Amino acid sequence: MTNLRNLGAGARPVHAIRTFAGVAALAIAAAALPLAGSTPAEAQARRVSSAVPGLGGSITDFYRSRGGAPLWFTPASGNAAQRMLQLLSTASADNLNPNRYRVKALAKAMQAASRGNPAAVQRAEVMLSEAFVTYARDLKRDPNVGIIYVDPELRPAPASPRTLLDQAATSGSLAKYVERMGWMSPVYAQLRQALASRMYMSEQQRRVLAVNLERARALPSGNHRYVVVNPAAQRLYMYENGQVVDYMRVVAGKPAPAVAQTPMMSAFLRFAVLNPYWNAPADITAQRLAPNVLKQGRGYLKAKGYQVMSDWTDRARVIDPGAIDWKGVVAGRVPIRLRQLPGPANSMGRMKFMFPNDEGIWLHDTPQKEVLEEAARLQSNGCVRLEDAPRFARWLFGRPLKAQGAKPEQRVPVPSPVPLYIMYLTAVPSGSAIVYFDDLYGLDRRPRAIASR
Repeated sequence: MTNLRNLGAGARPVHAIRTFAGVAALAIAAAALPLAGSTPAEAQARRVSSAVPGLGGSITDFYRSRGGAPLWFTPASGNAAQRMLQLLSTASADNLNPNRYRVKALAKAMQAASRGNPAAVQRAEVMLSEAFVTYARDLKRDPNVGIIYVDPELRPAPASPRTLLDQAATSGSLAKYVERMGWMSPVYAQLRQALASRMYMSEQQRRVLAVNLERARALPSGNHRYVVVNPAAQRLYMYENGQVVDYMRVVAGKPAPAVAQTPMMSAFLRFAVLNPYWNAPADITAQRLAPNVLKQGRGYLKAKGYQVMSDWTDRARVIDPGAIDWKGVVAGRVPIRLRQLPGPANSMGRMKFMFPNDEGIWLHDTPQKEVLEEAARLQSNGCVRLEDAPRFARWLFGRPLKAQGAKPEQRVPVPSPVPLYIMYLTAVPSGSAIVYFDDLYGLDRRPRAIASR
């Protein structure tokens, strides 16, 4: 996943706007007028924002904090205004209505500002800020595509108008901030650019781009650390400062039955467990483990490190496997809990990474490294097996993780919980292109309940 600039070839601006080279000085001069109650920029901001529900005095407060100094029409802003207008003009790519952002009126205001009239510059300045805030807030919403929000604070929600404007003003380069849609995930920005620029070969690809764009709404923006697992690509990505700093192969859930698929989830990685037990799911016990007991005897359980537990509670005790009706287990009449002790054969490997959830999903090590060499790696029952769990642990904790002796279930808290996003993406940016993956879970074919706004 690379810089949005790599996806810009072939983009066609919708409106041709004259440059603002001569306007910046006029805007700055206007902003420097004496403060008699409010600057002209503040007065204009008050008039515009008062007509926009939800904005209130945020835009006015923003310009007051700057002493009325402009954001969009300064030498440092480059072509940010033109880029913002282009985004608004192509808002249909976001499944939004461009008319909501008064695109035609804004284009006229910017055209008038290009003639150098200070009042026209201020009007265009504030109109652009109002449109930017409204658009950015419209984009940051739950896409309603079946994501499980284990931690509700990871559900996408719009930032306040003042926060959005402050972030834009302190971005370093406003033009790059707009170009990369810095208030959204870099994945969203690149997929959106491909869709708006018609970088697709067929109607099917266009639809796949649109479906994946909606899912990408739930991915984060900003420079914090986070993890993305993509079951469709069978990859895990580690992000810092908006960039992938490392990635690895994973084994994710099988396509069928549907309950084995790895679900889309957003949660905080909160702790690791070293020397973990593995509790075999009931279907695996009945279909794979119990038949081996019937064939090889109870010695199979000892050789593989399995214990029969009395129940599924934390107070469960070990019971004699000789008391179990193993034929009944195979037939599905007798439910039992098999727990595998830590060791070389343990299905969890040496460690697992927990984001406690009702689905029973986690990331974990695996002794079956050969599976990770296969091209098709959708073979688990929902959990995610990692190519290199120790390497992931070093990134997550900032140090190697090593068990203290042989004691099972050694819990190690993550010093600062790290967001994890399990997101099913069948279209992913790669360099200047979009890579498409097979829709093995069949999610792309499901009807979308998305209403244009």
